[in-house]
Formats: sequence, structure tokens, C-alpha cells
Amino acid sequence: MDILKKITDFRQERGWTEYQLAEKSGLTQSTISSWYRKNMLPSIPSLMKICAAFDISLSYFFLEEAEISVSLTDRQKNIIECIAKLTPGQQELLLAFLKSL
Repeated sequence: MDILKKITDFRQERGWTEYQLAEKSGLTQSTISSWYRKNMLPSIPSLMKICAAFDISLSYFFLEEAEISVSLTDRQKNIIECIAKLTPGQQELLLAFLKSL
């Protein structure tokens, strides 16, 4: 598994720059960019901060595509992609709205 590629994929799915990931994770941008420049792996504590920024668990991060057994329709995937682009505050508001229906 290419951990750096997976971080990049999660970041790009959300439309985030490295700088935005750094802000959301509490890590410095220089730390994140040095992983790529030096082809280094992040420490577990750093990876946990990255996962928290993505709002995913560490175990979900390490799942391989074939291990994800959830089957979604194209419409459901589109909805999830849109929600993932929202800020955490916006996600909370949306969740409250949906629960009120």
C-alpha cells in the first residue's frame, strides 16, 4: 500500500491543497511536503491527525478497495462526495437538518 498516494487521494477527493490538509490536521505544511520530497512515511500520531482531518478512522484508511463491501448507487456516491466537500460545521448543520425531516 502506498500511504502517501492514499493521503493524496483522500486530499484530492475533498479538493484540498496540502496547505488545507495541514490546517485541518494541525500539522505543518512543511512536515507534509517533506514526506513527499523525502519519500518518508508519516508517524502513526501524524497519520492519526491526518485521518481525523479526513474524518475517517485509521482502520478505514488502511482498508484496500476490495475490502470495502458497501455497494452504493451512483446517486448515493454523488451525495457522499458532496457532503465530503463540506466543512465539519456545514456537515453538522446538514445532519441536524436531515434528522429534523
